[in-house]
Amino acid sequence: MKKIALTSLLAVVAASGAHAANVIDGNPLYMPKAGHFYSETALDSHSESAKDWTLTEGFGYGISDKLAVRVETSLSENEWFDDYAWDEVSVDLTYRALDKGAWKMDVIGKYGFDGIYSYRKALDKGEWFDKDATDYAWAVGVRGGYMTPKWTVAGHALFTYLNTESFNWNDDGIHALQLGLDGQYVLCDHLNLVAGVEYTGFLDDTFDNAGIWEGTFGVNYNIDATKYVGAYISGEMDHWKDSGEKGWDLEKGFGFGVKFGVDF
Repeated sequence: MKKIALTSLLAVVAASGAHAANVIDGNPLYMPKAGHFYSETALDSHSESAKDWTLTEGFGYGISDKLAVRVETSLSENEWFDDYAWDEVSVDLTYRALDKGAWKMDVIGKYGFDGIYSYRKALDKGEWFDKDATDYAWAVGVRGGYMTPKWTVAGHALFTYLNTESFNWNDDGIHALQLGLDGQYVLCDHLNLVAGVEYTGFLDDTFDNAGIWEGTFGVNYNIDATKYVGAYISGEMDHWKDSGEKGWDLEKGFGFGVKFGVDF
């Protein structure tokens, strides 16, 4: 179960963002104003499997200036739709616990599941909520940082519990801690750079991975204060305890994708 669930864990509990003044531009501390909706749509693939694509939609709403809710889901395909799947659905709440000038801090709670529907051409059938391939995750954490009109730096810590049932709190589950640092630098009114690094560590002695490092770099073009488009690349490095490899192994190739965000 633990090996199968690794990808699900990273997908379901990927940290979501929260900023001020309703400027949606990829800032890691973006927070919608009360009564505002926002949408972030991403399409991504990998250089080693460019026939495989994932479409992710995150849709959020500002309940108040300090509290926002976000729903996220994703669809994926392999080998130009030989296989395809409806992967994850997650819901998270973000509360801005600290908003003192440039200093911001959010408290995050999240629930999600991965593996809603999958179709496999080799089997010529699809499966809804396959008990052997659907994982459920609960997560809590904090994000905080310093935001100026020119640059932003934000760190986050997220604790996640994942299992094959929503309320299965036994020792078979996966316990993970994600620690990350994200930044943004504004080049001009229409362009900004974003970058981030995140470490995912597994807290279970029986889990055969010592951790995963993932880095991302992107460029966003701000159409105006409420819309942006961006392009990004990513890389990953992991450490499998039983793989026979010494030390950390850098993943071959790189991830790449595009993103569109709008606040309304």
